[in-house]
Amino acid sequence: MKNFSSLFLVSVLSGATTLGGYKLLIDNDGFFSKPKSIVTLAQENYSKNVGLGPEGLDFTVAADKTIHTVVHVKNVSYRTITNPMLEFFYGYRGGQQQEQIGTGSGVIISEDGYIVTNNHVVKDASDIEITLNNKKTYKAKLIGTDSKMDIALLKINADEKLPYSVFADSDNSKVGEWVLAVGNPYNLNSTVTAGIISAKARNLDTTGIQSFIQTDAAVNPGNSGGALVNTRGELIGINTMISSQTGSYVGYSFAVPSNIARKIIEDIMEFGNVQRGILGIEGGELNSAASKELGIKETQGFYIKKVTKNSGAEKSGLLKGDIIVKLDNQEINTYAELSGYINTKRPNDKVQVQYIRDGKTFSVPVVLTKNEFYTTEFKGIEFENIDAADKKKYKIDSGVRIKEINNDNLKPYYDELKGTIILSVDNVKASDIETLSRIIEKKNEDQSVSLEMINKMGQRIRIII
Repeated sequence: MKNFSSLFLVSVLSGATTLGGYKLLIDNDGFFSKPKSIVTLAQENYSKNVGLGPEGLDFTVAADKTIHTVVHVKNVSYRTITNPMLEFFYGYRGGQQQEQIGTGSGVIISEDGYIVTNNHVVKDASDIEITLNNKKTYKAKLIGTDSKMDIALLKINADEKLPYSVFADSDNSKVGEWVLAVGNPYNLNSTVTAGIISAKARNLDTTGIQSFIQTDAAVNPGNSGGALVNTRGELIGINTMISSQTGSYVGYSFAVPSNIARKIIEDIMEFGNVQRGILGIEGGELNSAASKELGIKETQGFYIKKVTKNSGAEKSGLLKGDIIVKLDNQEINTYAELSGYINTKRPNDKVQVQYIRDGKTFSVPVVLTKNEFYTTEFKGIEFENIDAADKKKYKIDSGVRIKEINNDNLKPYYDELKGTIILSVDNVKASDIETLSRIIEKKNEDQSVSLEMINKMGQRIRIII
């Protein structure tokens, strides 16, 4: 019996040793097993976003969420067609009304029927018609617009609660992140295309928006005003334009960031117009060439060339030569990043400005001032923004007014020029003071410029100064 017990114990130990050796040396985790993959798997909550291409993603939830919130926008306007020959020979002064129809997209942002779209989609519209994804059609009322940022707010009175898109924080979106563009290109309703964010804070040197989200999701005519959403179906932008010589998609499309669009909508709802705050500085973004010319070592950031009197920047102690590198937690390397962030703020908002002076980094709070109080000067002429009354009186949508003349050569024409509205400088549209500042920054004081203007009698004239 004792011998049997000893034999059994030896058998058990031998088996355990054999099994342990196999696990240690040969099994999948063993010393002689095949090597493990060097790829580290993402955590479970991120696993849905892992993949080398679209096949590794599931866009269906985001697409299904969004197509029900994107609408078709029909813009009906009228223009009078005249016949110059009839006018010349017969004195005929009549005209024929011709209907013009434009189409685009929009995004429902509330269950009671508020819709955001592009300003250019509904510009000059006599009637606006909205068609939902369920084919129901409604007349829309224009609540307000912002031509500078190309955003418009519409309202329909539906007979039901509507599905709507929620806004994501566009500042948190990242280059390389997958996005969907949803709209109605060429009147093809509920079209969904996918791509990635190619760049942020893209400056196209337009007269308005300077901080687009750039994507490679296919966008074509009719997509304007549609939704750019992340893979959760949250709104991160309003599709606005494409960059193409043909007018059709060639690989680049651009959207107004949702943070800017949301701020404009809130302003229109609360104030009836857009409240714009400014730092009160003029300057430009740095690069190697600019830094070499200025004699500084920093090659990134926004270089201050001028601080506006009585502005928040002046009151906070910012000076010419300071280099802004951060606003709050937003890094500033380009003008587009600076203007894009400021465009999400209002007058009297406080922004923490981090800047470099003489090689040292400082931080100071700056209270933004109202854009309407912002002025600039060139060749002894001081300019200011026009107001809504001026736009209505002269039937224009933008321009700047001559506020004061300190140029001795122009003093004889003081009464004629003061109050005149500047429409363009060297054929570049002077939309507002900010745009004008960027135009004249590139001009020398001794360089002649051509000004297209509307005088106080409403006559369009052009002078060279």
